Amino acid sequence: MGNASSLLTQYDIEEVQEHCNHTFSQQEILSLYQRFCQLDRNGCGFISGEEFLSVPEFAVNPLSQRLLRMIDGLNFKEFVAFLSAFSAHATLQQKVEFIFRVYDSDGNGKVTFNDMLEVLQDLTGSFISEVQREQVLTRVLEEAGYSKDSSLVQSDFLKILGSSDLKMEVEIPVD
Repeated sequence: MGNASSLLTQYDIEEVQEHCNHTFSQQEILSLYQRFCQLDRNGCGFISGEEFLSVPEFAVNPLSQRLLRMIDGLNFKEFVAFLSAFSAHATLQQKVEFIFRVYDSDGNGKVTFNDMLEVLQDLTGSFISEVQREQVLTRVLEEAGYSKDSSLVQSDFLKILGSSDLKMEVEIPVD
């Protein structure tokens, strides 16, 4: 699996399935492997941030720079694990973990008001003012039982998002 030009064995496929908690079928893993090999232009077995940016849908995503910090230098197994949050078979826990990692850009296990404000800035751009973003975020936090001074941990995200029906699915074309 280290060399992107090699073929996946049945053992490799099962190992990847285990690593991503069986969120993808064997056929989906093979399709993801084909896509991984297409993205890994230099054939080194890892995908760089630059190679990820060659995917138009990724490049135009308002969170692409934040996501790049999470994905630069992934091997195939890590690539599938990263995408597993978008599987129809992913659990709510897996989806919330992914969302938390997007917000927790410094990786300290806590999300502050400013962390959330940065994501909101990325998502809204100049469509709403800084003051409006702060007001919206303050209100959302208060409605969830938190304040501007709260540092949220992953279990807080699960508590807040746990009652929602998160739709983070991507269709994997299977040949």
